[in-house]
Amino acid sequence: MPSAADSPLLAGTAAVILAAGGSRRLGRPKQLLPYGNGVLLDAVLATARRCGFGQTVLALGGSAEEVLGAVDTTGCEVALNPDYGEGCSSSIAAALGSLRPDTRAVVLLLGDQPGVSAESVAPLLRALFRPDGPGAAVCRYDDGVGHPLAFSRRMLPELSSLHGDKAVWKLLEQRADDVVEVPTPGPVPLDVDTEDDYRRVLAALQEAG
Repeated sequence: MPSAADSPLLAGTAAVILAAGGSRRLGRPKQLLPYGNGVLLDAVLATARRCGFGQTVLALGGSAEEVLGAVDTTGCEVALNPDYGEGCSSSIAAALGSLRPDTRAVVLLLGDQPGVSAESVAPLLRALFRPDGPGAAVCRYDDGVGHPLAFSRRMLPELSSLHGDKAVWKLLEQRADDVVEVPTPGPVPLDVDTEDDYRRVLAALQEAG
């Protein structure tokens, strides 16, 4: 994917990487689980960098100091969320507060979903930036919808006012007429909440390699 400097598509776009969870079900910081040549969060940051967004905001909360000490966050603006225990929406709000005034679109990436491809991002943005583009675009994988999720500027006030852990999906349901599903090859990428999830993610990485 071209860099933001080379692509009009990416001008004014921002990635929001949600990595503030407390890993309660796992019992250890999932952001720092070994993965490939680094850790889980390294892989997600690498994906964001390949996309060439105009801005990347990393939301951290649980284990923030440990994460910052172990992960190379070069090129990211870190938004600390002291209220991360209130759910994912609080991290979205914390990150959106760091956006530049010229932001035209935001792409949400999960910090525990290393299998997301950079190639899945451009089609979402192309859908948003059509003259009659929707308020949001989501990936329609072979077995369901999933991240990344992209939101146009006009949806940001609603996005920043959400509450709870699954509120983004509720917003997409409520605004279904203003959401487009973009065909994306393969299954929904795995995320990590439990040890079993982690084993499956490692197995998928091994198969891909």
